[in-house]
Parts: sequence; structure tokens; C-alpha cells
Amino acid sequence: MARRALLERSDQLTADDEALPPRQPHSARPDQVMPHWRGAGGRWLVWVARAVAWAVLLLIGFRGVLAIIEGPGSSPQASSGTTTASTQFPVTAAEAYALEFGRAYLNFSPATAAARSADLASFLPPGADRSFGWNGAGTQRLLDEQVTAVSVTGAHSALVTLLAQLSGGKLIELSVPIYAADGGMSVAGRPALLPGPAKATPPGNHQSPDPATESALRAQLPAFFQAYASGDRATLARFAVRGTHIKGLGGEVSLAAVDSVYVPAGGSTRQISVTVTWDLASTQAGAGAASVSAAPAALEMAYQLTIIRQGGSWDIRSISASTHTLASGPP
Repeated sequence: MARRALLERSDQLTADDEALPPRQPHSARPDQVMPHWRGAGGRWLVWVARAVAWAVLLLIGFRGVLAIIEGPGSSPQASSGTTTASTQFPVTAAEAYALEFGRAYLNFSPATAAARSADLASFLPPGADRSFGWNGAGTQRLLDEQVTAVSVTGAHSALVTLLAQLSGGKLIELSVPIYAADGGMSVAGRPALLPGPAKATPPGNHQSPDPATESALRAQLPAFFQAYASGDRATLARFAVRGTHIKGLGGEVSLAAVDSVYVPAGGSTRQISVTVTWDLASTQAGAGAASVSAAPAALEMAYQLTIIRQGGSWDIRSISASTHTLASGPP
């Protein structure tokens, strides 16, 4: 009976529960996930992603429109540290300025000391010593000078190196510090004397000569060089490879002698070296050289000829300056 009463009580409670209104969401069991919140959270992430994407697109578009409106001239300027000094320093003007200074500086004599000081004053900063280190003794004369190098050391400074030939045949280098600013220039400090270029020894020629061809060409080449001196086209054509046109010197010189012929051993095409002496008919001897007053000046020169063996003879394809050095030239 007790069990039946309990069952009836349980059935009554169940029926009462079904009659009650639904419970509020906060009373749901912990393991129950409400479909409404799951769907709302997913839509929120989608809208955030869309908002970020639109913000990026708007930013890119804004920058593009701004760049078009401002144009290239309104882009940020590069800092002064990114510009090399060589693009700012007036190199060409500094070269000419150093050459003019060298003419005043390298020429000195006690007889012209005052004029030298006045010339140097135009190159020196205010208050500088006008003698610029010279003690007032001795004589030196500049024969020639050229610029050999310019080393830009800053936006306003450079070292200009001059190659100068002095009286007596001495060859020196002079490094001159130049300062440039606001369109003006000055010699910023005392120059430095440097040694001139050292002599270089050309390599020797180790090719074996061809004596037989040299002998044949010694008999042929005088007539060719006579025609080359006078510009005789008909005679030049007889010695030239067919289709090759050699232009002569037009009578500027006359042939004195074919001094040497050097022919390396090889095939049917050779590059040979020929030394000739030209008489310079337009020159005249000096008045103090009475013993040779009737003789014209003469100069020995070297040529390189490209020759080709054709039909039992050597024909000339080209003539130019010789590439043979003094150490390896014709014997």
C-alpha cells in the first residue's frame, strides 16, 4: 500500500510539473546548450571579419587617392645622408680651379715673387700667407700640367691631383685640397707633393719570327709606304686585299726608309710590325743649325699591318698603329 501511494504521489508531481509554465533560461541544466546563443555567436564573428576587411579596403583606397592628389613632388624628401657627396661637389669646376692654382703655385722666382703672391691671393682664404710656404729662394718653371684624379671627401671638399712636368723634365704629382661652397672656391690648405708615375716595363715578345716572309716583305713594303705617304690610290690598291680601301697621308710626309720588318710565324693571316722613317718636308731647320739647314726633320714611327697570303703574294688588309712595345718590337 505504501509503494502504491508513493507511485500515485509521483504521478501527481509529474502531472503538476507539466502543468507549470516553462522555466527561465537561467534554470536550465548546465549541460544544456541553447540553440539561440550558438547561432548568435557565429554571426558576430562574421560581422567583425567583414568590418575589418572593409576598413583595410577603405584605408588602401584613401592612400591611393591621396597619392594621386599630392603627386610625385610631394613625396618625402630623402635625407641628406642618402645623397653622395660626389653629386653635390662641383668636380669639373674644381679641376679647372686646381689647374689655375697649379700654374701660379709651381712657377716661382725671386724676380717675380710679388706677382706670384698676388696671383696666389686669389686662391687662398682671407688672412693666408701669400707666399704659401715658399721661402723666396730658387727658381722653378712649370712646363705642363693635367688633372689625373679627383677624390671627393665631402659635400664641400675634395682633393684634386695634378700631374705636372717641371723644368728639367721632372714629372711630379701635386695634390691640392679644394673647398667649395655657395658658388665659390678656395684652396683649403697647403698642397702635397707626390711622386710621379713609376715606369712600367712592357712584357717581352716570345713569338718566333719568320725570316723568309720578313725578307720577302722588305722588298715589297718600300713601294707600299711610298704610295701610303703620297696617297697614290692606284698603287695602294695593288697592295691591298680585294675590296679593301687604304687611305694614304696625302703628301704630308715622304718615305726616307723602311727600317725594320717583324713577322711572327703563323698561318695565312699575320699581324706584322714595320718601322719606317718619315721625312717631314714641311718643317725647316733652325737658324742656329747651319750644318743641317738643308735637311728636313725626320721621325721614326711604327705601324701594324694585317697581311693575308693570296695567290702567292702577301696582300695588306689594314694598317694602324703598332701594338708592339719597345721591349718587344721588331729586332
